[in-house]
Amino acid sequence: MKQLDIVLPELPYAVEEAMNRLRVNIKFCGKNTKKILLTSCVPNEGKTTVSTYLWKMLAEAGFPTVLVDVDLRKSVMMKRLQADYKEEKGLNHYLSGMAELNEVIYKTNIPNGYLVPCTQLLNNPSSLLEDARFKELLDTLAEKFRFVIVDTPPLGSVSDGTLIGSMCDGAILVVRAGETSKSMIRQSINEIEQSGCKLLGTVLNRADVSGRAGRYGRYGRYGKYGYGYGYGYGYEPEQKNTK
Repeated sequence: MKQLDIVLPELPYAVEEAMNRLRVNIKFCGKNTKKILLTSCVPNEGKTTVSTYLWKMLAEAGFPTVLVDVDLRKSVMMKRLQADYKEEKGLNHYLSGMAELNEVIYKTNIPNGYLVPCTQLLNNPSSLLEDARFKELLDTLAEKFRFVIVDTPPLGSVSDGTLIGSMCDGAILVVRAGETSKSMIRQSINEIEQSGCKLLGTVLNRADVSGRAGRYGRYGRYGKYGYGYGYGYGYEPEQKNTK
């Protein structure tokens, strides 16, 4: 099995604590909750950030966990992970019949952390996702790993997320505070439930909770990132300008 080394910036203290709460909650969802879909209503709500850090924390907690990048149309995950993958095979090759499963699963430098990347974007992957080959991939990964974290496209953009949801055990919806309408959130929740996938929770990203500083003590200094109880998070690592 080949290895891809990745880099993830450290989270601010309060955001890390909030993500740890999400990790613990996922752990208590039961042993049959293995394939977990992460999606959003619209682009730029932070779903890939939440996916990658949840994957990392589950793996570091001792659970063999694989992260599957199924945002095949507009994936940014490999850029976020700062991984060198120029000539590596990915999920796109497997779905197209150009690679076998064992060729697209990579070890990483994160202990217990494995990755099935998207290494080439596809214009219209829907027919490939509908093929039995994709479901077989998810089921096989669920047999090999304790958790399968599945990063998907936004529900409001394309139908891929709903299709993938029908093959997963649970879903987490990432919502950007103050940006996404209630009607859009309700529509996304309905789509998840109609797919037969259980909604495990909602992540409220970039929530402004700076006014809670006195109540939460040292957490307050990170208020600008957004933080709250339950699934309240809020952090997007700054991207370096490479121009």
